[in-house]
Amino acid sequence: MTDTATSTDEQLVSDLVDELLREFPPKEVDAVTFLGAQFDKGLAWVNFPKGHGGLDVNPKLQKIVNERIYAQGAPNPVYRNPIGHGMTGPTVAVWGSEEQKQRYLRPLFTGEEIWCQLFSEPGSGSDFAGLSSKGVKDGDEWIVNGQKVWTTLAHLSRWGLLVVRTDPEAVKHAGLTAFVVDMHDPTVQTLPLRQMTGEAEFNEVFFTDTRIPAKEMLGNPGDGWRVSLTTLMNERQSIGGTIPQKGSGTIAHLMKEWVDAPEWKKDSATQDEVMKLWIRAETLRLTNIRANQNRKKGDPGPEGSISKMAGANLNKDIYECLMNLMGAEALLYGSYEMVRPEHAMEFATPQKAFLRSRANSIEGGTTEVMLNILGERVLGLPGDVRVDRDVAWSKVPRN
Repeated sequence: MTDTATSTDEQLVSDLVDELLREFPPKEVDAVTFLGAQFDKGLAWVNFPKGHGGLDVNPKLQKIVNERIYAQGAPNPVYRNPIGHGMTGPTVAVWGSEEQKQRYLRPLFTGEEIWCQLFSEPGSGSDFAGLSSKGVKDGDEWIVNGQKVWTTLAHLSRWGLLVVRTDPEAVKHAGLTAFVVDMHDPTVQTLPLRQMTGEAEFNEVFFTDTRIPAKEMLGNPGDGWRVSLTTLMNERQSIGGTIPQKGSGTIAHLMKEWVDAPEWKKDSATQDEVMKLWIRAETLRLTNIRANQNRKKGDPGPEGSISKMAGANLNKDIYECLMNLMGAEALLYGSYEMVRPEHAMEFATPQKAFLRSRANSIEGGTTEVMLNILGERVLGLPGDVRVDRDVAWSKVPRN
């Protein structure tokens, strides 16, 4: 993109933000109305196609939009629909038909329709391509049977992004197909998975002869692995590539406790640890800014995996330090009643945030998977030995 084109696009985005804030003052209209107007003006995801919430410009220009509208009190769509906004929305934009884009993207962005992502299974977590839920073609429909686990907010979702095996005789990566599935279908059963926080943000989902219209396929039969990569790369970008303001985010929780702590707790060793964590948080923030500025339109690259891995490790270390700083008070968790939350990753207390942070190194791809991606796709190191690369899925031994 030339400097002239960049300048023109920046001016366009800036003018549309002016228009949005003038016509729909965030503090004077409800959240759905504001987000709908933001989508209609192409300011939802500026890199998306025109007419589908975007302006077909470089994604780095989204920073201009977000900084200005959030400063005026605009609602954050990520909080309302995190899986939809960060993962399934970009996937529908890339792989969906024109009809699917028109139907799904706007209510997804406004939060009127919550989405979930149906990937992991009891026998295939990190080895996602080894999944066994199956889809069988029956006329203009596909019949799906199987089980998914660790599905965030499935209990609230209207739609789900589902990947199943449609060709067991193909190699495992080639026999997958992706669909949009109706989570309100009576053949879809959603059950809570209680976490160590006490709540059930995660779920397991069962499909029993669930019929999905062929028009709800994303891409073509056998495209499921490529569709899932779009989702996963955006998921890792969403989890690890967030750019908070300086000193905000998880590190702000630690700094508040440090400021409020009595002087006898502020020994030089603890002060040194807090300082190192602050430096790591700021380094990650600046790295994400640089990566975002270099990002082009299209799928995020493997760099999102690096940020996701670094962010997961940092969050765990921050909250561990915070618990140590709190001392015995950290043991007082409060009510352990099982609830099904309305939002993902709500951190009512530092204790809850500490427990929830353990999931950061699992969700969106384990840290071990991120290390493999870093080694193979960024550093160019030889890949792991894969004995099932050229073997039909039906012939691969499984537990």
